[in-house]
Amino acid sequence: MGITFRKETFRDDFSFRNSPEHIRRFPFPFNEDAYMYAVNIEPHVVGPKGSVLENLIDVDEHYVAEMQDRALVLAEDPLRCQSLPHMTLAGWDLLELLMEQQALGYPEHFTLERNGDRWRWINRPLGIDDTFTFGDTSTLPYGPMEYITRQSQGDFCILDQRDGNLWMDAGMVTTQADWSLDFDIGMNFFEWHAPVPLAHEKGIFTRALKFLTNIQQGKPARRLNWTMTINPRLDTSPENYHKWGPDRATVTPENVGDKVHLRVELQSFWRLPRSNGIVFPIRCYLIKMDELVTQPKWARRLHRVIRDLPEELATYKGLTRYRPTLVEWLSKLDDGSPTSPGFGPD
Repeated sequence: MGITFRKETFRDDFSFRNSPEHIRRFPFPFNEDAYMYAVNIEPHVVGPKGSVLENLIDVDEHYVAEMQDRALVLAEDPLRCQSLPHMTLAGWDLLELLMEQQALGYPEHFTLERNGDRWRWINRPLGIDDTFTFGDTSTLPYGPMEYITRQSQGDFCILDQRDGNLWMDAGMVTTQADWSLDFDIGMNFFEWHAPVPLAHEKGIFTRALKFLTNIQQGKPARRLNWTMTINPRLDTSPENYHKWGPDRATVTPENVGDKVHLRVELQSFWRLPRSNGIVFPIRCYLIKMDELVTQPKWARRLHRVIRDLPEELATYKGLTRYRPTLVEWLSKLDDGSPTSPGFGPD
């Protein structure tokens, strides 16, 4: 049985919603009642059926709408997709990875046929049926990275590994949480993570880099990251801060449930076979407070996490202006009872 794709928007009238089934599969990022920035990297292996980890590349009910929103962002600002000249081979690696994973996980929606270097790609939700020569950019309407990431949920950073470091030398980034590919392109791992508070002093990024540079082909890893967004807006880039920044001042006790969204990133890390680069998919999931609190465990836990969050992290994540209003709203849903272990709802 195929996925039923929703007709919805992530701008203007903000008609984005999660179905009840999608609420329960949401990747809630807190496994205890407190949060502190950590590496929290684990093997990226297949998880429970019905979860966002059922397939290693997740496609869900928001797929078509997200791809439509990506096309709008790129039409407005083509620099959201960039690839330095030496990264073309890595783009072909990524194209192969995403086509294989989507066809494997969702054969009713995607088909990949290969006859040597002659490939046929069928994407039924987007009405695409293309035949091309693998490795020959002239046979695609875009470069290989741009072609396949226009058809894949989430952002994608391709990292070149050299000189004992990782360099952000290619990417498709249209759903980011307040950072800029155009600013970070060509930076190394420590440079683009420079704004993160507390983590550097704890040596978190030094350990993370050591882990990532040793990732092996066929053994991807993953972690969860989170922030919050006002309105279900995918594009919260610095370039468009004038559009979404003022939203933070619009939160009231009456509209918290509808306007405030938990924004979770499922970040995975894959070694690419030909280029030896690492691709870093950053898959964004959104859920409004009214939807999240239908799961009582999540409501209690989120209240405690946001209430006790260190001030530096609250500032970094942009929560300061509306945090007291959110904590007060969530407190009414926290009866003080214990929360069960783990991320999932009860």
